[in-house]
Amino acid sequence: MPTRPLGRTGLTVTTLGFGASGIGNLGYPRTDLDAARAVGAAWDAGIRVFDTAPHYGLGLSELRLGDALRERPRDAYVLSTKVGRLLRPHPAPTGSDLAAGGFAVPDDLIRVWDFSADGVSRSLEESLVRLGVDRIDIVYVHDPDDAVDEAVSHAIPALIRLRDQGVIGAVGVGMNQWQAPLRMVRETDLDVVMLAGRYTLLDRSGEQLLDECARRVAVVAAAPFNSGVLARPWPADGAHFNYAPAPDPVLQQARRLAETCQAQNVTLPVAALQFPLRHPAVTSVVTGMGSAAHVAAAAAAMRSTVPTGLWQATG
Repeated sequence: MPTRPLGRTGLTVTTLGFGASGIGNLGYPRTDLDAARAVGAAWDAGIRVFDTAPHYGLGLSELRLGDALRERPRDAYVLSTKVGRLLRPHPAPTGSDLAAGGFAVPDDLIRVWDFSADGVSRSLEESLVRLGVDRIDIVYVHDPDDAVDEAVSHAIPALIRLRDQGVIGAVGVGMNQWQAPLRMVRETDLDVVMLAGRYTLLDRSGEQLLDECARRVAVVAAAPFNSGVLARPWPADGAHFNYAPAPDPVLQQARRLAETCQAQNVTLPVAALQFPLRHPAVTSVVTGMGSAAHVAAAAAAMRSTVPTGLWQATG
């Protein structure tokens, strides 16, 4: 798998990264064996970037990822997790997190938003235990959409102190929007931005952020399939965009992109996975991989040749 330097961090990342939300039972349950096989397939495919979060399966993703990587050389891969949601005992569990959080796990725990410096430290300590490692390479402030000021004044400075002390390798923010990360890039000493769904073949609204980052901040492009609408060669009725059924104009635009890809003998998922890497700020594309089959498909797509004419035809 090709590699690129992660900005100024000194880390080197593979251009394809393993998103571990799926092994946290996003949408439907997987077994521990399914998770182990998915991570093993990623390793065998040469993937060396693994991204998780406490949010994913109420800690299950971190537990499974840590177990699957335990026998791998720690210096051979880049591991990232996130802060901003603490996991605490649920005072009134319903039996499942699926409706509230989207993960098919028991809701014995509940997510508590906390972007304070103390919350960041506690979250990181708890993630280290779940993952079973002694260090995390990249820590992202996760989805501070309603707490941008607090992220800028408390969470990010707390992570910067930990970075400067050598506790973590790099400081990032991970969001589904580009406006707040743009402010953070301009006002703080971030190393990396994980931008989900805002620089894709279909939605390029985050280009201003990427242009700003190209000067000194690395970008990891997540959710390249826009939560499903670009994940198959032909976007079907009911395909999801931004975690909800795609509006008709978006679905029609995705189908036009699919037709353009077909004319170039390329499938839509292949183009979608490779597109973000065309921007000089983007170092890696992270996509959710809940099974060994998902890994195989993503690795094959990344290895596929895309003619230059396709990028010209898609703008």
